[in-house]
Amino acid sequence: MTDLYVSLAVLGAAVTLSEALRRTAARLFPGAYWIYLLEAASTFQLCCCTQELKLLGETARLELLVGLTLTYTMTVIHLLTFRGATCNPSGVLESVCRGSSTVRAAVVLIACQFGAAVAAQYFAASVWSLGLSDVHIRHQRFGFRCFDPLGGTVLEAAAVELACAFTVQAAAMHVHRVDEKLRAHLIAAVITALVYTGGSISGAVFNPVLAFSVQFPCSGHTYLEYCFVYWLGPVLGVASCILLFEKIIPFLSGKSTIGLDVPTAQKPKTQ
Repeated sequence: MTDLYVSLAVLGAAVTLSEALRRTAARLFPGAYWIYLLEAASTFQLCCCTQELKLLGETARLELLVGLTLTYTMTVIHLLTFRGATCNPSGVLESVCRGSSTVRAAVVLIACQFGAAVAAQYFAASVWSLGLSDVHIRHQRFGFRCFDPLGGTVLEAAAVELACAFTVQAAAMHVHRVDEKLRAHLIAAVITALVYTGGSISGAVFNPVLAFSVQFPCSGHTYLEYCFVYWLGPVLGVASCILLFEKIIPFLSGKSTIGLDVPTAQKPKTQ
């Protein structure tokens, strides 16, 4: 249980640090730069927490219920603290397609996300190097290396990532029909179910920047194979979901999509 308590402390520290960065940025940079700093701080939080949860899940052999409870709880915390940050390049690209963001702003946002993902890697390694728990000590002995994250073929993993991204996007597009107090819990429940269902095959990341931080450093496959699974899969999943619900279904039902205004999906992933 000591390993679990240490990891919970690390999770709490990551969230606290990120929240402090968000509040400081809001006071010092209330203008246009706020959105970029918000994305960076929130993506940093997401990647740091997922790094710790992944390590804990792979080495501490947690009971299934404990692991899923942590996934659900952390997802709710992310949704309640991100303040509208997408922490996902797919969400940024969706904003561009909807005309609510310029290409230049999207490029800067995505750069902030990937910069925060790299910073999270260094933060996690720094915490693990302290040897606060047996899990951290064992991981340090292996040089902080991680191994093949795919439990299936590359095509199977890409299909899982596509399906997960499709499902989360669909939930985010329709969550406005649910009472506001229950929305975060609904999205968290969906993500937790996807982690349980597809985690053994691909890790159920469905977020390109999160995968870059957590899965790409792992051995077992080439960089291009990881791009195919963790970048192309989720992007196609989001695009196909939007196409289905905003174009195909309205066309088949005879309803026009002109004037349709569905907010950009806010989709954090933890596991």
